[in-house]
Amino acid sequence: MPSNKIIGYICCVLLLVLTGCGTKKKAVTVVAEEPVAEVPSWHTCLIQGARATIITENDRQSAAVTMQTVRDSLLVISVMPMFGMEMLRIEATPTQLIGIDKIHGLYALTTYAELNNNLTPSLNWDILQQVCSAELPTGNERARMLYTFNGERIEVIIDYMPRKTDVPVRAMHQRLDKYSQVDISRWL
Repeated sequence: MPSNKIIGYICCVLLLVLTGCGTKKKAVTVVAEEPVAEVPSWHTCLIQGARATIITENDRQSAAVTMQTVRDSLLVISVMPMFGMEMLRIEATPTQLIGIDKIHGLYALTTYAELNNNLTPSLNWDILQQVCSAELPTGNERARMLYTFNGERIEVIIDYMPRKTDVPVRAMHQRLDKYSQVDISRWL
């Protein structure tokens, strides 16, 4: 299976079920002689570590994942398949998802509506927030989800580790200026 297709599967599925605590940038309004740059604000966040496994008909991928959640604001999922290096990052807000492929220097944006065109059952912000914070009705030790994406069956298993709550973080999205934007359909 080509590496782009594997990255595509990982990105799509993780866009579907994972995400973490990033943040929001807030502009500081100050009257000064020189312009003042945007300053990130401090938030508390829930950090959830996990082992995510994605199973398709022809493949099985597993990676360490860190999910950070700033409640009702931002989710950031860091995928670290080897050596603890972030290779894929997914940021979600209540309105959109951003997938960043750090290996190839690419990123793509999508909305939940666009993603749900090819996904059954559909995904929304509330589901992502529950998955990333291990607040599922089935408990906080393991999540198992089945999806059909473009006609292919995908099973996602997330084994949660103990979580850290109320961790102070600097709220900032990943800077995208060093990455090239691609059409999300390249990964879907």
